[in-house]
Amino acid sequence: MKQQANLIRAGQVIEHEGRRWTVLKQQIITPGKGGAFIQVEMRDLKSGNKTNERWRTADTVERLITEEKDYTYSYTDGSNLVLMDPESFEQVHISADLLGDATAFLQDNMPVTVDLVEGDPVAIHLPPSVILEVVEADPVVRGQTAASSYKPAKLSNGVRTSVPPFIEAGERIVVRTEDGSYVERAKG
Repeated sequence: MKQQANLIRAGQVIEHEGRRWTVLKQQIITPGKGGAFIQVEMRDLKSGNKTNERWRTADTVERLITEEKDYTYSYTDGSNLVLMDPESFEQVHISADLLGDATAFLQDNMPVTVDLVEGDPVAIHLPPSVILEVVEADPVVRGQTAASSYKPAKLSNGVRTSVPPFIEAGERIVVRTEDGSYVERAKG
């Protein structure tokens, strides 16, 4: 399916120069003079190589249709994630590279969505947020204003993030899986 380059979004799969690429990041750049263009960082689905490509916003690219399939995360086996089909209970092995840095947020029995192109996995999506425990949090510095002062903290999965001053070590918080940012205190 043809689409304009300025409609490319992260997570889409496109065909370019006879190869399939999954889009990691995109940015529209408007130079001082001349037309705007879109800069796209993408990964080759077969080799795993990353590249950057630029298109004018009016150019068209071939977008591949992806099919979504739900799985449940079981465990990690070396560089592969072992996922279970919740309907047939079949296990599939998918490269952890498709998830990138977000693998730190995987939890036992977590529901995940896998994007497939012609049966090949091209991307894995986690739930938007997870609940994690804060294992280290810096003490509050007296006199800091609460509005702008987040403090560094380490989560139970090893990820470092920033939390509001009232969050202490041992508390459970809701964190975005996309970027590891603090959302709110976990309820209950």
